[in-house]
Formats: sequence, structure tokens, C-alpha cells
Amino acid sequence: MNGNSLKLINIGTLVSYDSEKGSMASRKNLEIVIEDGKIKEIGRNLNSADDVYDCKNKLLTPGFVDCHTHPVFFEDRHREFKMRVDGLSYHEIAENGGGINSSVSSLRLSSEINLKNRIKTRMDNFLNLGTTTIEAKSGYGLNLDSELKSLKVLNDLKSTHLIDIVPTFMGAHAIPIEYKKKPDEYVDYLCKVVIPEIAKQGIAEYNDVFCEEGYFNLEQTKRILDKGCEYGLTPRIHADEFKNIGGSSIAGILKCVSADHLMKINDEDIAHMLESNVTAVLLPGTTFFLGEKDYAPYEKLKNAGLDVAIATDYNPGSCNIQSMIFIIMLSVVYMKMEISEAIYSSTYIPAKVLNRHEKSGSVEVGKIADIIIWDVSSIIEIPYNFSINPIRTVIKSGNFVF
Repeated sequence: MNGNSLKLINIGTLVSYDSEKGSMASRKNLEIVIEDGKIKEIGRNLNSADDVYDCKNKLLTPGFVDCHTHPVFFEDRHREFKMRVDGLSYHEIAENGGGINSSVSSLRLSSEINLKNRIKTRMDNFLNLGTTTIEAKSGYGLNLDSELKSLKVLNDLKSTHLIDIVPTFMGAHAIPIEYKKKPDEYVDYLCKVVIPEIAKQGIAEYNDVFCEEGYFNLEQTKRILDKGCEYGLTPRIHADEFKNIGGSSIAGILKCVSADHLMKINDEDIAHMLESNVTAVLLPGTTFFLGEKDYAPYEKLKNAGLDVAIATDYNPGSCNIQSMIFIIMLSVVYMKMEISEAIYSSTYIPAKVLNRHEKSGSVEVGKIADIIIWDVSSIIEIPYNFSINPIRTVIKSGNFVF
């Protein structure tokens, strides 16, 4: 955008959360004026602007907010994908030297600049696929120096890249090999050494734990999340992905902002989450990528009254998917989401998870101008055309990405 203001004309349909109505809304034949990166006006026959863009009667939505990703890794794990295609399970691959710990050595050895360049490329891809705000976790360093390096790179990119990055500390992603036979000592290390230093440097907003059999049990999870809360890190949790060991229930007890995955959640867990207003973050891409059959029970969660977000879970091992368009397709086909619900769950609800809903997650006056202009006319055409990326252009903070 050459000037300070931009006017979008000939908008066919705008689909976005509407704060006044408290629900999703669809409005036709509109114009939008953007000034200094924010939405100034929405309506008809609006004032002129420095630049004008013709939307040609196509669809507009907010930019996607991806509230669960693991993009801070150095090498990919395509060899594990081959092992899975050959019939090994996620756990069998981990037992054969794969899994989270297989990403640790390469990240620890990587230089900061090389790591940053790889993550920058991934952030470019996210933007081109319509994601304008992203939560990004550490968790492939699993020691103080490498976790600090991971979060420092995220914070450097946060200040230079167009995409909005929300950093999460996830030192509790797995037990590193050097602590394999003494996991409680690793938890001590996280609580006494790593979390205080992360908080001191102010380079993370959230603290996440993989609460799962073979990773962190309930007692360890509680210790790590409680310690993070002492230092001002908001708690989140990976729960009920492969087995139900009570992770989503403890999410309610500890008042986590979200519990993520939830393929094995039960009614008691849902009640605990509802009582504490914990958001369910569903990751159908992981179920798909791992070749599993049981998707998270979206309808049960929704009918119970929980807020539900969807996200990519982009990572090198269990979900090499960056496209929220593809996640929407999986959500409507396999989790039986209505398409308007899928848009809501990929924009406004995840913005609430990340505490960004006052300034992003919807196309409304006063908010940051994060907008997707589509090459389609209706929202059902988004998942229908998932294989060709039906985005015409992305606007981030009032600037054209492409």
C-alpha cells in the first residue's frame, strides 16, 4: 500500500464474527476503509482513500489465527513418515529413535541464524496460506540454552516479520535422553532453572506441557504449570491425545486457558473444563497425518457449551501441515463442523485463546486489518477448493502480503 489509507470496494460477502451480535455474521455488498493498519470504516459509499482495491464481488474473511504450532525445529522428519507408511505407530517410532527427541540434537547443534532463516521461511508460508497470527512453541531444545535460543529466535522474528507471533515455552515437550531414567530430575530442572530464566527474559507468554503416558504424568504436569503460573506464564496443556490419563480434567482444575488434542476425552473431563471455561483446541490434522480413525468429538464438546478452536499443530513429526484451509476441510468432513463454525473456530475463538480477540480475529471497526480476500464467493468453497489454495490475496495489518 503506497499511501496511509486503503479502500476495499466491491466486496461480495464479508463473513466474520460480529461483537454486537455475539455471533458470526454474513454481510453483502460492502466497502472497507483501512487507515494506518486498522479498520476505520465498514459500510457502503464510504469516503475515498489513498489506494483502492477492487474485490470483484468475492468473499472476505478475517485472517486465520493458528493457536497451536511447533515451528521451531531444524531438520524435518520425513524418514519417520516413511516408517509410519510402512506400518509403525507413533510410539513404535519413538522407541526406535524417532519422535520428539530425534529433533533435539539438530536444534541444539544449529546456529541461531540458520535456525532463524528456516523458521522465517515457515512463517512466510503461513502468511501465504492466510494465517496472520500464530502461536509458536519451543520444545525441541529441552535444555536451558536451546530453549532460550528457540524463544529468542521467535522474538526476533516477532519484531521483524509481518505475521504476529505469540511465543510459548514448552520445555515439557518430552523427557530428554540425558534424563530418560530420571524424569523427576528433569522436572526439577525445568522448575528451578529453566522457567525462572525464561520468565526473567520475558520471551514467552504461555507455558505448555505434553501430559501423556510416556511423557509427563499428572503430578509432573501440575508442578510445571504451577511453577509457570508463579512466574506469570499462562498455562496450556496437551491432553488426551493417545490415552486418557486425566489431562483435560487437570486443565480444568488448574484453569488452563486451553486443553489441546482431546481425542480421548470423556464426559467427566468435559465437565471440569466447562466449570473453568477452558477452551478446547482440536487438531484434526494430527489425527489425519498419523492415519488414526478417531477424531476429537467436536459435537459433544460444542453441545456441552465449550468454546472450540481448531489449529494445525504444525510440527516435523506428527503433522507436517501449515494450511488452515486444509484443517477446515478436515473439520467439516471428519468432525462434522458447520462451515461457519469452522471459520469462527479458526479466527475469533483462537484469538480469544491467545488473548488477541480485542484487536484481531474478526473484521470489525478499530481492529487490525488482517483480512483474506478469496477467489471464491461463498465460505463452503474454501474447503471444497482446499487443494488449490483459493486465496486471492492476504492483507496483514493493512499491508498486502502478495
